[in-house]
Amino acid sequence: MNKLTAITTEGLGAYISLPSGGTGPLLIVLQEIFGVNANIRSLCDTYAAEGYVAMAPDLFWRQGAGIDIDPSEPDAMPKALALLEAFDDNQAMEDIAKVIGFAKAMHGCEGKASAVGYCLGGRLAFKALFDTEINSSVSYYGVGLETLVTQALPDGKAALLHVPQLDAYCPPEAQEIIRSAARGSIKANFYAGCDHAFARAGSVHFNADNARLAYDRTLNFLVPRVGPSYDLESLWEAHLDYEFTTRDADLTMGTMVAQPYVNHIPTMTGGVGYADLHRFYKNYFIGANPDDTTQVSVSRTLGVRQIVDEVIFSFTHDRQMDWLLPGIAPTGRKVRFGLVGIVRFTGDKLSHEHIYWDQASVLVQIGMLDAATLPVVGAEGADKITDNSIPSNRLIATW
Repeated sequence: MNKLTAITTEGLGAYISLPSGGTGPLLIVLQEIFGVNANIRSLCDTYAAEGYVAMAPDLFWRQGAGIDIDPSEPDAMPKALALLEAFDDNQAMEDIAKVIGFAKAMHGCEGKASAVGYCLGGRLAFKALFDTEINSSVSYYGVGLETLVTQALPDGKAALLHVPQLDAYCPPEAQEIIRSAARGSIKANFYAGCDHAFARAGSVHFNADNARLAYDRTLNFLVPRVGPSYDLESLWEAHLDYEFTTRDADLTMGTMVAQPYVNHIPTMTGGVGYADLHRFYKNYFIGANPDDTTQVSVSRTLGVRQIVDEVIFSFTHDRQMDWLLPGIAPTGRKVRFGLVGIVRFTGDKLSHEHIYWDQASVLVQIGMLDAATLPVVGAEGADKITDNSIPSNRLIATW
């Protein structure tokens, strides 16, 4: 039996996961046909980390409170389908409305409410736009959507649909109806090569790449409509200050989630998890950057949970820099190169960084590669980022 919070005296309960601040926008997480199981509870925890009050109503409570089915069990599907036979969508709408009222009274959720649903919950998330005060909803492989999407949504409401193209529960003719209806306040994304439950970890159809993409699209849809929003740029600037000015590993880690990761792609340096990343920052990064290190901003793109920074990074190679040039003794040479960082946030903390640069250009500048014999460039590669007067195509012999 799940540990559920009682919502009504009749028996309706819900799994509730709160953000670090205790309150935030309400996000109703609507179950698959397997009840409020470990997967749904984990999703609530994930969304709470993003700043939502995430509540998963126990929509099967009339058949039995706290139903929790592991989809990998041999008899999972027959048990779930038997529960579904006695399920009533309209009663589910009543339950959702009661959960919204509870969230307002007990958790201070006064802003616009949203919903995200999976399979059965995907249909209910869409239906809730008509029958409850849910303002924005996201449907993952919702079943029966083709019977709902032809209706105009109430003013000011919007829906995002994630549709796997191989989903037998949403055959091609149903997908065509959804595709035709997806305009204005309804947006649909279709995932080639994906089947039902492609976003559920542990599913035989789990597709990690498309699950990440769908999750990013979900946040990009929800945050502008219902929040929560954070000043990511100020958070990122504080992180950079602790790395390059204050030079304090503990303060740097304090800007990050409990288990972050950093990956410098060309050298595969960084760390996964608090312990490894703290060791890396303290012993191999923060103290390893020369005193004349500078970063000149070229461009910065802000997303709802992501920043992409394009900079020109320069320094004098006067000390060993194992994050950039592992095992290479100082050469005393000046180095300048373009660097791009993709910085991801979970709520108001950094969760990961992917850092890219042209390692060949760096190696040319410290004398380890000969640009005269290889199709590579040195510092001029960085110069051309901001100076279009530098000729293109000089490495093409026939140009």
